[in-house]
Amino acid sequence: MDPLLSLRDAAPTPFWLDDPNRPQATSALVGGTTCDLLVVGGGYTGLWTALVAKERDPSADVVLVEADEAGGAASGRNGGFCESSLTHGLGNGLARWPDEIGVLERLGRANLLAMEDTLARHSIDCDWERTGSLVVATEPHQLDWIAEEAETAARYGATTTVLDADAVRAEIDSPTFLGAVWNKSDTAMVNPARLAWGLKRACLDLGVRIHEHTPALSLDEHGAVVSVRTPYGRITTHKVALATNAYPSLVRRHRPYTVPVYDYALMTEPLDARQLASVGWRNRQGWADPANSFHYVRISADNRILWGGYDAVHRRHVRAEHDRRPETYATLARRFFHTFPQLEGLRFSHAWGGAIDTSTRFCVFFDTSHRGKVVYAAGFTGLGVGATRFGAEVMLDLLAGEYTERTALELVRRKPLPFPPEPVRSLGIDLTQRSLARADRDRGRRDLWLRSLDRLGLGFGS
Repeated sequence: MDPLLSLRDAAPTPFWLDDPNRPQATSALVGGTTCDLLVVGGGYTGLWTALVAKERDPSADVVLVEADEAGGAASGRNGGFCESSLTHGLGNGLARWPDEIGVLERLGRANLLAMEDTLARHSIDCDWERTGSLVVATEPHQLDWIAEEAETAARYGATTTVLDADAVRAEIDSPTFLGAVWNKSDTAMVNPARLAWGLKRACLDLGVRIHEHTPALSLDEHGAVVSVRTPYGRITTHKVALATNAYPSLVRRHRPYTVPVYDYALMTEPLDARQLASVGWRNRQGWADPANSFHYVRISADNRILWGGYDAVHRRHVRAEHDRRPETYATLARRFFHTFPQLEGLRFSHAWGGAIDTSTRFCVFFDTSHRGKVVYAAGFTGLGVGATRFGAEVMLDLLAGEYTERTALELVRRKPLPFPPEPVRSLGIDLTQRSLARADRDRGRRDLWLRSLDRLGLGFGS
């Protein structure tokens, strides 16, 4: 069967958002208002910020505005990997903050536990499964990589198991799998849209005023207060948390620190009993491979396979037309059936994409402006399902002017290097992507360009 036929009936919409239980949007803000804290952005970062702010101070008047609907962008489109890492993986964190990586790993695990506690306290049903995750070698040279990763992760407190080819195929059966490391403790699988919707409901229950379909158009300072203009009026407040991620910040000087990169995914129809038996997957872990052009893969609560990644496409602007890319869907379909030939004939029900906010250090960074009345967090680079809650805590600490273990971190105190202006930005990103693809074809060997980026602290492997 031609793999492309599997795409024939795929709906061009994110699977997670295509849910009959999707909540009704709240009303847009009409007229002016005042509040103690304004949160701009209704993805995970903004929702966690509003929720944690109300839990810290139930009397605070918190308003959240969202240009579309809560969870409608990256928070409702991702693969649903909720990892404890705050640094886009241990390797990236160890390379950039070796002196505080132990603290970062501890805070990340505490953050994941706090998420679980929040889900329980607010009865948020989002198909949370603490399965752990696999890094799977599909090329011989990757076996040494994953063995080193397992050793390093164990040194910093992870519970890891190294699996040979037979052992990993006993977990998830693919003829391409040569070995794996299973981190059993630090990743949960989640339905990303239901997580966002659950956080929205919890915010509303605590008294947060949420206005969807209310874009924030500009931000101005007026003495002791800040005002944010929306299409139907101004919001006047003492504090603002900006959580717009891949979208342009209301503070212009923040904009050079992120670029939008588009990621794409497919979701299969549910596997029947025979198909499920052919792949095993009894422990339901998510998995990824360690290549630069990598796949991330998981199984959903209703036994569909999400197959994402591989192509990462830089765009100068976030636009709806970039959410669909048939040539990437075709590549993903071909590689899916190469990995799982026993599933020939399975069809994809959904195919979609969305923008990720990428920074030069590949994980979240922070900034303040307007004499501490405005705070900003962005740059999660596709691994923010868990880290966004930590980002919310940091933003609230900064707005309160509090010196905490979080705000003392170098990760918080220092920003990444900004991206250069166009056209140098696009030329550099294109050169980097071509070099990373070449490294995948050459047993992971990094060329002069990638080695130069490594020396500048800009190196990235996946």
